[in-house]
Amino acid sequence: MASGDFDRDQALDRLRTTDFDVVVIGGGITGAGVALDAASRGLRTALVERDDFASGTSSRSSKLVHGGLRYLQQGDIKLVYQALAERQRLRRNAPHLVRILPFLLPVFSRDGLFDRKLAWALGKAMWMYDLTGGARIGKLHQRLSTDDVIGYMPTLPADRLVGGYLYYDAATDDARLTLAVARTAAVDHGAVIVNRAGVIDMTRRDDGTLSGVRVSAELDDGTREEIEVSASVVVSATGVWADQVRGLGQDTAPETIRPAKGIHITVPWDLVRNEIAVVIPVPKDRRSVFVVPWGDQTYIGTTDTDYDGPIDDPQCTPDDVAYLLRAINASVEGEITEHDITGTWAGLRPLVRATGSGRTADLSRMHRVQVDDDGLVTISGGKLTTYRDMAEDTVDAVLESLGDRVTGRVHRSARTKDLPLRGARAYSEVCDQAEELAAVAGLAEADVMHLADRYGGEARVLLAMIEHSPELRDRLAEGHPYLRAEVVHAVRYEMARDLDDILARRIPLRLRDANAAMSVAADVAALMAPELGWSEEEAARRTEAFRRSVTEERSAAALPVTRAGAESTPLAEVES
Repeated sequence: MASGDFDRDQALDRLRTTDFDVVVIGGGITGAGVALDAASRGLRTALVERDDFASGTSSRSSKLVHGGLRYLQQGDIKLVYQALAERQRLRRNAPHLVRILPFLLPVFSRDGLFDRKLAWALGKAMWMYDLTGGARIGKLHQRLSTDDVIGYMPTLPADRLVGGYLYYDAATDDARLTLAVARTAAVDHGAVIVNRAGVIDMTRRDDGTLSGVRVSAELDDGTREEIEVSASVVVSATGVWADQVRGLGQDTAPETIRPAKGIHITVPWDLVRNEIAVVIPVPKDRRSVFVVPWGDQTYIGTTDTDYDGPIDDPQCTPDDVAYLLRAINASVEGEITEHDITGTWAGLRPLVRATGSGRTADLSRMHRVQVDDDGLVTISGGKLTTYRDMAEDTVDAVLESLGDRVTGRVHRSARTKDLPLRGARAYSEVCDQAEELAAVAGLAEADVMHLADRYGGEARVLLAMIEHSPELRDRLAEGHPYLRAEVVHAVRYEMARDLDDILARRIPLRLRDANAAMSVAADVAALMAPELGWSEEEAARRTEAFRRSVTEERSAAALPVTRAGAESTPLAEVES
């Protein structure tokens, strides 16, 4: 397909008029990956997303690109090998979004005694991780002394430490990675990508096989339009919503997905002072949680519990928060409380249901591609790190369904193993010229590096915006690196249409510092308004809706709620 752009109005026009080879339902990392794989092979591809890109699980992960030590301990060597291979591809294809992150694994004494058996088992696991693919990152694990461990995280209890291990994985901004994959599919390979266009029904041929989908798309004037999207094959990449999609138009829906809820909390970094990521054990549990530095914050997670509530908006509960606080307080000196938590997020993992019962933490994260009798292709399971491999298997199934209809005009094998994502190609040049670019734009060199690490070579677009409109160089929120230009860029070039699109995904301020996000909501709305044609009343309405959403989120977790410029107060006092 010819190259295109990421303009929503144009995409809606093409949805109305194009006969597609494949339409993908779901704009998370898996759906975006399927769209990119399909479009890069030459298939006429569309993707429709009910809400915003990555608004479900794909913006609420642990933000790690890793093999998963616990899967190795469960004997799932194939998954770890696959994930570590994909980690390397991501580092090569998206160097601006995926970077090496050292991990510390402290070893504690038990009842004052050194457990040599445990230390031996950990050492063996480290070597297995390196041999399975961890060493591809260019570094082997190291055994550390107690002093070395304390140097990386001085708040650890020195009297209980007996050493530790250092190993290497990688981290990413999961929402921006999803967006980069979607934009690569659209801009570089001509896929039609649309958010806020939810599937309300399937269309069928006389023989009962699928011929496309019917979507309800939100228009800029606030109205909605039903659009019938014609496609030879329909793919569901909808995560925890997979059973709902398979049940559209049917008397009953299958039960193939077992959702597991994971939450994270964010606290000020100086309460933890971890120079690198740390894996700490949860007392009286067989699990561990990650403690990951994030600028001036540290985030802690994740839980892994069965979930049977509403899947559209999972919430952190007081029990979830207590679980993570119990974990971190058992491994640091001092006490971190609910009043220290600046941000939270909750997401649902779409685990493939297994026979029998058991903990969700013990379920495999391998993916599964299933083709129903009516032709619906469903990709389920998997994890963030392996999205590209999942997409490849899915498009292989699509091509099998299409058969000879696309012979001669598509590539039968995947082209994404060495396909750079948007921003990758000129990333190093922007980094090398950061000082010069900063001087031209009137920014600090650190600001240019911040933009480079989020937009890669496309940081030049934001720098040009700042040169043209110098007021966009200002910081969005005090104490955070995000610039006002990023808000305008998100609306013009990244299909952002609401405050949460900006403050939870394009810029993850809500996750890092909920109070800061509420305090700048009106400023963000004012920047978005002229781009989207909002009146002052509409901007005010959306600002209040965003603040109410954050307030309700913190209330659900029994956390103190803070309005802009106010001290921490209970919810009832805020609302009164």
